[in-house]
Amino acid sequence: MSALRYKALDAQGRTVSGVMEADDERQLRQRLRQQNLKPLTVTVATGLETGSGLRQLFKPRRRLSVNQLSLLTRQLASLIRSGLPVDEVLRLTAEQSRGDHLKGLLAQVRSRVMEGHSLAQAMSEHPGAFDRMYCAMVRAGESAGFLGEVLERLALHTESSQQTRQKLQTAMIYPLVLMGVSISVVVLLMTFVVPRLVSMFASSNRELPVLTQFLITVSDFFRSGWAVLLLLMMVAAVAGFRAWLRVPDNRLKWHRTLLRIPGLNNTLLQMDCARFASTLAILLNSGVPLLDALRIASEVLNNEQLRRSALAVAARVQEGASFSKSLQQEESFPPLLVQMAANGEANGTLGTQLEYAAGWQSRELDARLGTLMALLEPLTIVLMGGLITLIMLAVLLPVFDMSSLI
Repeated sequence: MSALRYKALDAQGRTVSGVMEADDERQLRQRLRQQNLKPLTVTVATGLETGSGLRQLFKPRRRLSVNQLSLLTRQLASLIRSGLPVDEVLRLTAEQSRGDHLKGLLAQVRSRVMEGHSLAQAMSEHPGAFDRMYCAMVRAGESAGFLGEVLERLALHTESSQQTRQKLQTAMIYPLVLMGVSISVVVLLMTFVVPRLVSMFASSNRELPVLTQFLITVSDFFRSGWAVLLLLMMVAAVAGFRAWLRVPDNRLKWHRTLLRIPGLNNTLLQMDCARFASTLAILLNSGVPLLDALRIASEVLNNEQLRRSALAVAARVQEGASFSKSLQQEESFPPLLVQMAANGEANGTLGTQLEYAAGWQSRELDARLGTLMALLEPLTIVLMGGLITLIMLAVLLPVFDMSSLI
């Protein structure tokens, strides 16, 4: 049995679409006719990874958003903890889901489960929706017999990540809107208002103030084609830099440079280490072995230098060294994480101690970002207000000179 996507006409002539499980296309068409639907097209539902070859290369993957993944995980956890079989849980979740792509994904996963594959194996075939950490935790829950509890932890983890992301996005809305409006006002003044006001001073054959001359030069630049050329050069530079970062060695050099910038390095380090410790704690508490957990958790690190340090820690642990001592040999990780790991190994509560370390770093990161956002708003107002004030002074200075001669 496989998942098939269909389009059909109902009794009123309206087009309806959806996903249904059937042995083949013929069986699906028969089911549609039994429901008074006239089938138009029937294709294999490919979930989130659609197409192959050149089509897959040029068509972007459709991924699950954090909200979709969190809601899906919560539904799976609730239904599984109620005692329902996995295939029935997937069927009910697909019926409650919105969007054909999500229904197709769940139908494909259910088909693989009914063929005898485990839930983790079926989910691993869709990396665009379920990453390695997700599949590893599901596999550990299936092996230990507490899949519902593991999915509950995953739901809490995704919800916490979504809340942190929403806080950051909400805090950035006001400064970005303010900066956008201010830049638009400045561009409007420089391209339309200032040239008309300054033209009458330029024809007076009097020497204009330096600030006014500079303003006229900048205004001419904005109105000429050089401004467009400069903008295109900036876009090309950004595109070239992104292409340069695709080379692993270049990306490593850039990430090492970021970790040396004062002020920025601590924020980036806390952000990545909090995510690393939280992921590692979830994996360990779900029954994943330490070595496998280290290799999986290293993939959540955005900084390439930190990721290589985490893999070096995993290599030392594989050779028989303790986790805390392996962390201590890598200077990239903060001392707090090393100390909490040592306490956890000594007390047999490594997962719990890593949760404490992740929570402490997350709270400190929230406080740091909150302070930064609180400073960014007035700083943006001061900078944009100062810029507009300079423009107005450049316009008014010649007026003051002419009034003084009268």
